Amino acid sequence: MDLVQPELLATMFAVAALAGAFDAIAGGGGLLTVPALLLAGLDPVGALATNKLQGAFGSVSSTLAFARRGLIDWRTSLPVAAAAALAGLAGALCASLLSPRVLAALVPVLLIVIAVYFGLSKALKAEDAPARLALPVFAGLIAPLIGFYDGIFGPGAGAFYMVAIVTLLGYGALKATAHTKLANAASNLGSLTLFIVKGAVIWPIGLAMAAGAFLGAQIGSRLAMRFGAGLIRPLLVMMSCAMAIKLLADPANPLRQAVLGLFGG
Repeated sequence: MDLVQPELLATMFAVAALAGAFDAIAGGGGLLTVPALLLAGLDPVGALATNKLQGAFGSVSSTLAFARRGLIDWRTSLPVAAAAALAGLAGALCASLLSPRVLAALVPVLLIVIAVYFGLSKALKAEDAPARLALPVFAGLIAPLIGFYDGIFGPGAGAFYMVAIVTLLGYGALKATAHTKLANAASNLGSLTLFIVKGAVIWPIGLAMAAGAFLGAQIGSRLAMRFGAGLIRPLLVMMSCAMAIKLLADPANPLRQAVLGLFGG
């Protein structure tokens, strides 16, 4: 397939714009972009690498939008971002060495837990709450853990950042979303670095999608800032459930295979 056809590039731009808007609010844009890249004819590695490019542009765009509103505390967030970036690069380096089967089984369960947590609890509020973990510990342990996961596997990383920032740092909904986007941008850029070095990014499609993601993220960020927790909470629950269902729909998912085997499916 010709990957520079104007119609294809326009379609991928539109898909990335929609995904960027979702990502800026609650994450989960990869549910749209990765299948679109595979349908466009990219091999799995090229699709993942190109998706990291557009995802990085989208998360940087939303970070800039939130920063312009003064929602990011750079003094406290830069150590978290630096740790996430290094861990994202480390995760990408290890991606070919570790089997993703355990993650494929575990992540849907965690996403469902996150959906239930935000759906039923009152943890996601507009105002900040007292922190439960010191920032140096968060930057030195929690952020690298999620960043490494983002580099080695990826789906749901934004939701994991969000629940960690809300529950451990006590940030309110909008402030947590802003800092989630910064951390996500950092780990995306870290893992993207390796994909670029390896020559895995398909640049014509990647740049078209990056432009779409940047624009969509600007729109999504403004919606999040306007409607706050009233929009962030339900969309976060919905996207977490959608990501869990998408992962479990894969016939190769070991958790799905175990359940079918248990019930004789």
